[in-house]
Amino acid sequence: MIISLNWLKKYADIGVPTDELVELIGSRLVEVEEVIDLAPRYKDCVIVKVEQCDKVEGSDHLSLCQVNAGSGDLVQVVCGANNVYAGMLAVWLPPKSVVPETYGTGDEFVLESRKLMGQVSNGMLASMRELGLGDDHDGIVEIDPESAKPGDSFAEKFALNDTLLDIENKSLTHRPDCFGNVGFAREVAGILGSKFNEPPYFAELSKFSHDDQEKIEIEIADAELCPRYQAVIMELPESYPRYLTPIAVDVARVGMRAIDPVVDSANLLMLLTGQPLHTFDYDKFVKVGGLGAAKVIVRAAKEGEKLELLDGKTIELDSKDIVITSNDVPVALAGAMGGANTAIDKSTKRILVESATFNLYSMRGTQFRHGIFSEAITRFTKGQPPALTNFVICKFAEMTSKIFGLKAVSKVFDAYPVEIVNQPIQLTVDDVNKLLGSGFDIKQVRATLENVGFAVHGEFKVTAPWWRTDIHIEEDVIEEVGRLTGFDNILAKLPMRSFEMPTPDDLGDMKAKIRRVLSDMSANEVLTYSFVGERLLKKVGQDPANSYKIINSTSPELQYVRQQLAPSLLEKVYKNTKAGYSGIALFEMNQVFVKNEGMNGENVPIQHDNLALAVQGDFYLAKLFLNNLTDKFGIKLDYRNTELGTTETFYEPKHSAGVFVDDLQVGIVGGVAAGVKNNFKLAVDTSAFEIELGLLLGKVKVGAGYKNQSGFQGVERDMTFKVAVDMAFAKLETTVKKTLQADGLQSEIAPLDIYQGDDSATKNITFRIKFASYDKTLNGQEIAGIVNKVASAARKELNAEII
Repeated sequence: MIISLNWLKKYADIGVPTDELVELIGSRLVEVEEVIDLAPRYKDCVIVKVEQCDKVEGSDHLSLCQVNAGSGDLVQVVCGANNVYAGMLAVWLPPKSVVPETYGTGDEFVLESRKLMGQVSNGMLASMRELGLGDDHDGIVEIDPESAKPGDSFAEKFALNDTLLDIENKSLTHRPDCFGNVGFAREVAGILGSKFNEPPYFAELSKFSHDDQEKIEIEIADAELCPRYQAVIMELPESYPRYLTPIAVDVARVGMRAIDPVVDSANLLMLLTGQPLHTFDYDKFVKVGGLGAAKVIVRAAKEGEKLELLDGKTIELDSKDIVITSNDVPVALAGAMGGANTAIDKSTKRILVESATFNLYSMRGTQFRHGIFSEAITRFTKGQPPALTNFVICKFAEMTSKIFGLKAVSKVFDAYPVEIVNQPIQLTVDDVNKLLGSGFDIKQVRATLENVGFAVHGEFKVTAPWWRTDIHIEEDVIEEVGRLTGFDNILAKLPMRSFEMPTPDDLGDMKAKIRRVLSDMSANEVLTYSFVGERLLKKVGQDPANSYKIINSTSPELQYVRQQLAPSLLEKVYKNTKAGYSGIALFEMNQVFVKNEGMNGENVPIQHDNLALAVQGDFYLAKLFLNNLTDKFGIKLDYRNTELGTTETFYEPKHSAGVFVDDLQVGIVGGVAAGVKNNFKLAVDTSAFEIELGLLLGKVKVGAGYKNQSGFQGVERDMTFKVAVDMAFAKLETTVKKTLQADGLQSEIAPLDIYQGDDSATKNITFRIKFASYDKTLNGQEIAGIVNKVASAARKELNAEII
């Protein structure tokens, strides 16, 4: 983005050298990438009068001109333009001058006196292209004799003794006001503590005469997509002045192409205010709608709709695009580009001028979907304030009427369904100083804020001006004070704090212990994005509508907030497997959000702190990880058949179980369903668990995780039980554990196998049990007694038989 120093000086009192100003802007507002001094480029350009103009003998296009550069002496110049004539004022580039178009390119074209068709040409008469102000090379520039005389400096007459600041505008994304030179100047005035000279058309709406020949009906289908839409109809004059206008030069010198007085006027106002305007051929607009009058409908595009744009490209519209329609027929891709069906051409008699604001997030999507990166859409993606549209459209009507002879044949029609007003923010000077570490008094804070348009009421309520759409909370106001006064001016000292010991974070302590335990079990912690793509959600069978969607996501793969952690881990298991690793166990602790759970008392989405683990192996391996982990916290888990929820669609129903503590379900463990496994290209069995840490936190027992170890030799036995086919594994495991613990033994139980043969009424479950006495080495008889006791308990409680 280019900022003109001349424009800054017009609106702000700048009393510092340019290099100091650039440094202040860089430290308090935005980085200045380059400072461009235009004066040397145009220092030799002189306005001259063509006193004589005769055709060069033998040439069909060259003219022999005698020009007066103000001294009265005539200088001979050969000119090939078809619009040169005696009596006109033109721009002369004398010998030894550099053609401005080539200045600073490294391949500069230095003019000389040389012969053309036998005639000596001393320099040249310049077109817009040679002056570096546009692409027009059809004729030379003609200067209005009412505004200049021979010998005048072209640079001085057209404000080209200017310095341009090339701004790196990415850090201004939240500041639509700074995408106009006026708003930028306001910020500079605030930084310098100087007076800001507000343009008259911001203080009061510009007045212009109009009649009521035509009326416009405006309908906004969704105020979220288009907060405000204004339009006026203007009649064009028979012709425009043929002279080079200051407006055209103003637009061209900051990098835009000068086109015609209407477009140049709209572009100049956009460069000054940040508010783009668009113009339609009014009569074409009405014809497209078929009503005999203009009916503007602003709505979301419909799937399958197509629109031919001004550049000749036909695009297929997306339902996320916003379109301007004439009686529901698309005529423009809102904020981006007009349609060919309402393009202005030489036959245009009347224009419909649009001044509107559109949803910035929709604009960003449109910009990337259709590859349109114009000056206008760049500003729309920042979120123009609705209040700005009225000032700018009125100024356009007034300016073009006065300078170029356009005539308004309607009033400004306005659709503004819901007025947007900044709300006051209550804070104190003490709040400001505590957050910044500063020592401001109320006078300093008030002066700083009021200098950039904030209203400060009483002690101490602040209302942001209408052009500041980014101020919402107390901290936003405090940041403004610090930024404008300079964060580097705040004394670097540590804030005063008490030396009281902070309250331990129980959840943080729990997470630290989980990391140690799972790492000791050879699991690796990962940290994945909290944002996921629609493709990942669909891979695991989750409904994207149940995920919060990121409006301004940086990538299509990061559009949704995830509902669970495990799907992200499955994706990483695949990538590690593809890289040649095996025996993979990955875990993550992070927050998840489920849309259908709604909001909490502070009106923000309900958050869950979860732990998930994905491992190459079956259900029992994931369960083993979970049991070993919770044992360290003294938490006894119970596994039960449970119906899978909408976020747990990737588990195999027959190989999964709900995880319960004291009848409270805290999570789920299970094998990954075959279809999901195929979606992730997982070649081996994979299982996972996910539990909510907040629910477990209250169940942690003090001193848990410490167990006395037996000093005597242990015993290992494999036991196979024949049970009913519907017998839950966890039920049998609990009975075995309970029996061993009743004898005061140190014990461990691990599942080995489940087998179901042709007899569908029963299945075989095999455990490996390890046990030892804390008092002695067990003999054979004692060992047999313990095994028999386990078998007896299983038979009695569960009708299980040892085989």
